[in-house]
Formats: sequence, C-alpha cells, structure tokens
Amino acid sequence: MTELLPSPAARAVALSGGGSLIKGGTLSRKAKAAIVVRLLINEGADIPLEELPEELQAQLTKAMGQMRTVDRETLQEVVAEFAEEVERIGLTFSNGMAGALEALDGKISPQTAARLRKEAGVREAGDPWARIREMDNDLLAGVLESESIEVAAVMLSKLDVPKAAELLGMLPGPRARQITYAVSQTSAVTPAAVDRIGLSLASQLGARPISAFDNGPVERVGAILNSSKATTRDDVLAGLDEKDEGFANAVRKAIFTFANIPARIADRDIPRILRDIDQEALVIAMAGAPAMNMQASVDYILDNMSARMADQLREEITEAGTPKPADVEEAMGSIVATIRDMEARGDLMLMVEEEEEDA
Repeated sequence: MTELLPSPAARAVALSGGGSLIKGGTLSRKAKAAIVVRLLINEGADIPLEELPEELQAQLTKAMGQMRTVDRETLQEVVAEFAEEVERIGLTFSNGMAGALEALDGKISPQTAARLRKEAGVREAGDPWARIREMDNDLLAGVLESESIEVAAVMLSKLDVPKAAELLGMLPGPRARQITYAVSQTSAVTPAAVDRIGLSLASQLGARPISAFDNGPVERVGAILNSSKATTRDDVLAGLDEKDEGFANAVRKAIFTFANIPARIADRDIPRILRDIDQEALVIAMAGAPAMNMQASVDYILDNMSARMADQLREEITEAGTPKPADVEEAMGSIVATIRDMEARGDLMLMVEEEEEDA
C-alpha cells in the first residue's frame, strides 16, 4: 500500500516531531475523503475534482492542508471503508436536473430539453465557448455587430483563428477595425469575466426559437425540386424568380441535376461515380439527354472514361434509340440520387458552380 508521505525524509521529519502522525481514532468524513484523494493522486489517478461544486473543492483542499502523516493501519482502514461503500453503490444520479439533461442529450427532443432547462433555471453544461464556436457564422457576425466593442473583442479572441478571420471579413470595415484594436486591450480581462461573457452569449444565442426543420428553406426547396420532373422544376423556379429572385438563385445553387454534372463534378471523379451507377439507367439517361438539351453532360461523361468503355457505351446508347421522356427522367433521377448518396457518405465532394458574372 502506498503511503501518503512516501519520502523517507518526510517520514523522518514527521516521526521526530516535525508533524503529527495520524493513527486510528475517529476521523471525519472530510478527513477520510482527503486521505482517499491523496492516495489516488499518489497512485497517478486522474480525478476530475473540477466537476465538484466549488465549496466542496475548497473543503477538500482545506482538509488536505490540515493533515500530515497517516499511519499504514489507518490508511488501510480508510481505504477498506471506501471500497466497501463503493461496492454498495449500484447506480448514481448526479448534478440534479443539469446532470439529467446532460445524460439525456440527444435522447429527448431539443424543444423538451429547452423547456425543462428554462423551467429549472439550468444552464447548458460544458464550456460555453465550445458551443459558440460551433454556431453559424451569420449568427455570430450579428453578435459582433450588435454587442459592445469589448464583448466582441473577447468573443473574437476565443474563436478559432480561421473562424475569427472569416467573421472579421463579414463585418463593415470601421467595425472590424474597432474590434481588432479592442483585442489589444483584452490582456487584463480575467478568466472569470471571460467565462461570464461566454455564458451570457451562449444563453442569449441558445434562447432563439428552435426550428422545426433540420435544414433551411433553400435546402428544403432544393431537395424537393431535385426529385421533381424537369418541367415542374423549371415552372417552379420561374415562379420563384417573379416572387423573390434572390431566393430563386439560392435554390438553383442547391439543386443538383443531370445537367449540372459538368459544372459540379470533377473529371477525376467520373470513373468512381460510374462504378456505382446502374448501367441500364446510365444508357437511358444518356440516350435521352440530347432531347432535353443535356448533350454537354453526355460528352463530359464520355470524355472522362477510358476510350474502350466510351466506345462501348456509345454503341449501347445508339441501340437504345430514343427512350420515353418519363423513362429518361427516372433514369436521371436514379443517377442523381446515387451521386447525392456518395456525397452524403463523404465519398464525393461536389464543386461549387461559379456565378456567371464572375466568369
């Protein structure tokens, strides 16, 4: 059993009157806790004492500071008692409502969690700055513009460098210059103040109404039109142009169809995609593409496969003749779905289509 003062010199000092040797007797629970914690630390255990309430951390530290040397028999008795108590524990529930909400994170709906947190007055556990770093840039840019210069400087200092740089680029020049200068004045800000600012911002940002949808309106409309017929898609986009041209353009960027293959898929990825695509669907889609003004997609696919495979595919396309429009739509939808699945799995990254005016 490891002794609490393993150094021979320290034991000699204690035994010669330089400190009191604790033997048996009635020890308080605080003293026993101090003995167990010191033993575990000596053994190299990583004890998350920071998770204890501050008052308990202070009491434990004071108890350890009042102790000197514990004899081996007392140490064994305390450890045996501690082990016996641990053996009797079947299950523990800690931290009240905060602990319950943390344990059920992801298991109950965000709406329920937010309501219970508000009713109990419980803040979200963990580092508030970690939650802030994960928030959308548009949301954080709004905070940098609306909060005081001092708070904005602290927030910018706590963000990752790439994210902070991107946010700074989203701000008007004068505001960006004010915040960056204020960063130079943050050296005297205490950790407690930074924590309070983080908690306040996280609470403020977390108080936003929880959306009933996982994706934004652009993504939702884009996904719907992606699976719609070309005539329906074109008609809807024309209507959106009349109502809100900006929204319509954003939806166009979110849509990926057979016609977008040359602009959104790198030439090196074509062979990999062809391995996953149903051959029959590919032939039907390419045979019907010219009639739908999508010959560019056919040429792009043929140009980025081996010459032998391209010649074989051309023969199959010729033999297929002119497929029915409905069959072509279905085949193209199947190909697009396969590409989208590959993107979702991380096997493929679609390129961003450049704006026409930037060309």
